[in-house]
Amino acid sequence: MPELAEVEFFRRRWQQAAAGKTVRKVLVHERARIFRGVEPAKIARQLTGAKLEGSSTAAKQMLFRFSGDAWLGIHLGMSGELRAEPAAYTPGKHDHLVLMTSGPQLVFSDPRMFGRVQFHVGPKPPTWWTDIAPAILSPKFTVSAVADFLRRRARAPIKAVLLMQERFPGIGNWMADEVLWRAAIHPRRAAGTLKPAEVRRLWRECRHVCRLALVTIAGQGRKLPPDLNVHIPDSWLFNHRWQPGGRCPKTGQPLAHATIGGRTTCWSPARQKLP
Repeated sequence: MPELAEVEFFRRRWQQAAAGKTVRKVLVHERARIFRGVEPAKIARQLTGAKLEGSSTAAKQMLFRFSGDAWLGIHLGMSGELRAEPAAYTPGKHDHLVLMTSGPQLVFSDPRMFGRVQFHVGPKPPTWWTDIAPAILSPKFTVSAVADFLRRRARAPIKAVLLMQERFPGIGNWMADEVLWRAAIHPRRAAGTLKPAEVRRLWRECRHVCRLALVTIAGQGRKLPPDLNVHIPDSWLFNHRWQPGGRCPKTGQPLAHATIGGRTTCWSPARQKLP
């Protein structure tokens, strides 16, 4: 499932392609599961003639703001993707939402339909957006807030806790593994057993990995990469976690894998040790 940086990557793809463009026509597959809870026909009516005015990301979601007080929310799910196609593009069977603008066509494609479209009309952002937890890179993501959250989930493995979006929005499986590896914390550690110094280290690495991912994958601060085949440094766990015989880039020792918190997890036994 796309995580913080991948979501930002796709948001920028639409934003850079069509900022200020007018939507001339909207194509929808009305029975597609991505529209559960909303009216596709209403989306088509409201967005036809509207301009894309701005966009933002929060956690694993995107919000696109259009003129006429229209707000389009998108969650990519497991297989969703946003693309910007030429005006002459012919939509395919998995292109469930297409905004044909005065420039390119903005396409939301989702073969497995685990993604979701949300829609709101009003002068302010919808509550399903404003209720998302504070971003990890925001001032509200503090050491004390993290420590309190861990205490309230004291018996849960720290890997499972890092995937809880109500405190760690945007963190998914690979980012959680990366954070724990950098913080030298075993993924099976009960959240309540982390010492104050470890909690601070966890907080610091959460923010550090988010910044690195946004720069490297989303292209923050430079031109957006043309696709997701960007260069990930070999100093990251990311490049080694699924390699046959993969080894820890810090210790050179073999990596381990197991299901923890319902997710396949990778760690370095030589670096991340249980007390």
